[in-house]
Amino acid sequence: RLRLVLAHGSHDRPHLIAQLQFETALIAPDGECGLIRRARQCATQAAFARLQTVWAERLGAVQVKTPDPAFDLMVNRWLVYQNLSCRILARAGFYQAGGAYGFRDQLQDVLALLLTDPPTARQHILRAARFQFEQGDVLHWWHPPSGRGVRTRCSDDYIWLAYVTGRYLEATGDMAILDVETPFLRAPELTPEEHDRYALFETGKVGTLLDHCMRIFDRMMPTGAHDLPLMGGGDWNDGMDRIGDKGRGESIWLGWFEIATIEIFAPVLRRRGQGDAADRLQAHADDLSDALKQHGWEGGWYLRAFDDDGIAWGSSENDECRIDLIAQAWSVLSGRPVDDRAHAAMTAAGQTLVDPEARLIRLLTPPFDKTERDPGYIRAYPPGVRENGGQYTHAATWLGLAYAKIGDGDGAHRVFDIINPIARTRTAEVANHYLREPYVLAGDVSGVGAQIGQGGWSWYTGAAGWAWQLGVGGILGVQPAPDGVRLSPCMPTGWGQAKVVVAGEQGRLEITINDPDKIGHGDVGIVVDQRAIDGPFVRYPGRGRNCQVVATIVKSSEHAAT
Repeated sequence: RLRLVLAHGSHDRPHLIAQLQFETALIAPDGECGLIRRARQCATQAAFARLQTVWAERLGAVQVKTPDPAFDLMVNRWLVYQNLSCRILARAGFYQAGGAYGFRDQLQDVLALLLTDPPTARQHILRAARFQFEQGDVLHWWHPPSGRGVRTRCSDDYIWLAYVTGRYLEATGDMAILDVETPFLRAPELTPEEHDRYALFETGKVGTLLDHCMRIFDRMMPTGAHDLPLMGGGDWNDGMDRIGDKGRGESIWLGWFEIATIEIFAPVLRRRGQGDAADRLQAHADDLSDALKQHGWEGGWYLRAFDDDGIAWGSSENDECRIDLIAQAWSVLSGRPVDDRAHAAMTAAGQTLVDPEARLIRLLTPPFDKTERDPGYIRAYPPGVRENGGQYTHAATWLGLAYAKIGDGDGAHRVFDIINPIARTRTAEVANHYLREPYVLAGDVSGVGAQIGQGGWSWYTGAAGWAWQLGVGGILGVQPAPDGVRLSPCMPTGWGQAKVVVAGEQGRLEITINDPDKIGHGDVGIVVDQRAIDGPFVRYPGRGRNCQVVATIVKSSEHAAT
């Protein structure tokens, strides 16, 4: 190389000498790249130290200590890591490496950030609004950076924007987000012949986030023959994509979900001085509630859906899919008073869908196999696999939250323990059968045959964020509120005590939950820095300050009556 340099004329020689000096600097005496060595020793070490600091802050924002070490390990570390690193940041895992945003998917994931990182939740709510069409529906998923994605007939995707916005407002009080202007997408509706449309859609009108939410409510108003929401090309269970593809099928679950969204958002509209709009929504929720009571209840549990011909799924008269989990769980999570039917629905779900011996919580049973009716591509899965009668862990977390809502801490913890991968891998024998990581949730677990209890799709599952909400918000009862938290624990009766530390920019709460009578749930007396307070709300002490909180569960009037 040196001879080549000397052979060139003076015009090229300085450049070539500089190039040669650079290349020489790359090679260390032992043959290793010198720049890589220096990067490893300096820049890489510094970057790794910064990364450790960032994750220490993220994981340290909420730390719990309970009598269940497996619960603690998942809540303190792995659920947070799985949800944020896999679902929100990478949007990829070993079983799905697409990198796309799912409209309903990441909106649900950021719900687990409302206690610890509401700015990131806010950012994503506004991001998602950009992928809503002027007609109110949304892209089912899209790929950054182009934004190219698929428009479908899925009937619940778009409603999650209003639901998550309402949850964000409950947690933060940040009403200003409703006035942030964001563009819609513009395109003609799908034609009757189109199942979906994949494209890069053009930008349309600009509206506030509140405008986006109002388009949602307008779109979800139409109902079918039983006055229940139209199922379209599938609701939350995408695999049921032919139950209502002719435009007449109706979803029981979607009825509960629409009610839940309205119960959260109607008070927001009233605070904004839009009482007429709130009244319209409330009337719709009341109509749905009446229709669910009249047509959705079979006698022991709630149906799942009516197909385009008006025939029920999720009925005791069905040979397959006699009962479905999410219709029962959301009868409790809807925000309506929990009545005898909701309790009966939970009992039915516990008896037929929860299998403690096999450590399974099935999405539905029996699975689709030989039925001549066509619910959709869900039937393409073998019986007992994924949505088709296996454990779909995302839905299982909703059952756990429903148990917490009705005050059954033992039921809520039983669900958490069943889905906990640590509990699934306590011995080499069961770990070798489970075949999945012992520290992240699997999206599904097989439910029949020799594969029963074998993990399926792991890492990339919305169950991670919901399971964290079940543990912290449902069982321990620490729920985000503007400038503080609300405490409403619903613990298993065997615990007796738990501790929670919530640390952030507004200070640090060190919470001890005492349950001296081991009743799990009841009235809660709260003492803050040795002073009793009224109500469940505890305010953050301020930046850099600590606050000692003792919450004691005592028998409520309901317990006394029994």
